[in-house]
Amino acid sequence: MIYTCTLNTAIDMFIEMEDFLPDKVNRSIYDEFQPNGKGVNISIILKKLGFSSTAMGYIAGFSGHFIQKELTNLGIHTHFTEVEGFTRINAFVKSNQGEYKIVNRGPTITDTAIQQLLNNIQKLTEEDVLFVSGSLPQGLGPSILVDIAKLAADIGFSLIWDVSHPILSQLLPYQPYLIKPNEEELQTLFPERTLDSEPALIEAAQQLLAQGCQNILLSMGNEGAYFINESMVLHCPAPSGEVMNTACSGDTMLATFYSTLQDTGHTAYALQKSVAAGSSTAFQTGLTNFEDVDQLMEQIEVKEIN
Repeated sequence: MIYTCTLNTAIDMFIEMEDFLPDKVNRSIYDEFQPNGKGVNISIILKKLGFSSTAMGYIAGFSGHFIQKELTNLGIHTHFTEVEGFTRINAFVKSNQGEYKIVNRGPTITDTAIQQLLNNIQKLTEEDVLFVSGSLPQGLGPSILVDIAKLAADIGFSLIWDVSHPILSQLLPYQPYLIKPNEEELQTLFPERTLDSEPALIEAAQQLLAQGCQNILLSMGNEGAYFINESMVLHCPAPSGEVMNTACSGDTMLATFYSTLQDTGHTAYALQKSVAAGSSTAFQTGLTNFEDVDQLMEQIEVKEIN
């Protein structure tokens, strides 16, 4: 069974208006509300690709119930831990003046809620897979990531990380199946280096492999992505298109890569499809519907780097 864990779930509110001016009543010409959070996005993409998953993590208040209801309507199982407060609502405002992104903090997580979530994760088996993605809410320190890593090592379930925190380097000795840093996050792990070239990026990733990580999916934005493990280094460029919103493209890429690799066993094809799917999401306001993914795949080719 596949599980996703979103520690700081969110509703993303997209608003478009002609002008966004101070001290005025700014009326929208378009608005949309979407359940969000990196693990939530992964569950949605997996569902679109025919893979069942259970969404875990924290929800709070009416906004948290909205997320749970939307996932249930999509046929996605949920096993959230409910806490006091409200799940955050983030606003993305687009106008003639530019794009504004407002990301809120989310609820405060208590020690009791932390233990409840860990108890749920402790019920996983060695046949399960757990994606842990996204930021940490208030009251939740990075030590919970170490606790989850230890559970994975003890129980034997496969662990996939997409977290923006320097503590990622402390999680590698527990041998996660896959990590998905972006270029900036990789640089954070190596503050003494300048990772401004392909050889430097690959060398840094290979050092993470030496520390215990099994596979690395390195997202590079408009430069595509790398897949790196002990036996291969692959690169896939990104297709061209008009970028609308990059917020969920990495989640799309990760879910597509994992599911396609499980389906086909073909790493290069999984990388190609995942880059195309991530780009498809970036070219629209919401998650891709995969209608243009085959066409985008025709633009790009995976190359092996010696």
